Amino acid sequence: MNEKDILGIFTDNKALLEGHFKLSSGLHSEKYLQCALVLQHPDIAEKLSEELAKKFSGKHIDIVIGPALGGITFAYEVARAVGAKGLFTERQEGKMVLRRGFTIGKNEKVLVVEDVVTTGGSTKEVIDVVRSMGGEVIGVGSVIDRSSEKIEFGVPFHALAKVKVQTFEEKDCPLCKKNIPVAKPGSRK
Repeated sequence: MNEKDILGIFTDNKALLEGHFKLSSGLHSEKYLQCALVLQHPDIAEKLSEELAKKFSGKHIDIVIGPALGGITFAYEVARAVGAKGLFTERQEGKMVLRRGFTIGKNEKVLVVEDVVTTGGSTKEVIDVVRSMGGEVIGVGSVIDRSSEKIEFGVPFHALAKVKVQTFEEKDCPLCKKNIPVAKPGSRK
């Protein structure tokens, strides 16, 4: 699958939304990629996960982990594709943590995955959790990279597709200035 195929899946599943959105990062945008509308289809989630797994072929992976909520399904499916455990982190009192009895052993090889990377903030928080438990992050992967600038994770980063979407600080948002109602579809409401 190439980038055009991946973006076609989003279009076919009405997962590329247009309007006025407040992203998890706090930035505003006139477009939003709703990966859940794509990943709700197990056959599509499996194909996308296998494609990402290929980007890390030859690497030993013990655990695939992603942040709740968007990274849960993708982490599970990528874990299945590489034969690893699939975990997820979640926010507790505003801080990303590993709960539910999940553990990461010292020196376990961990792949961090995300549905959409915009600023890399949530992904970096997951990396911090993994490292604090003694795990070794071997890479980062996502379905979509919609970052405006190159993000440094300190490990290889692979996305299945790159999407350029203009974002705005709230104070500079032309959609706010036009009084267009804002939707908050992300995981941090």
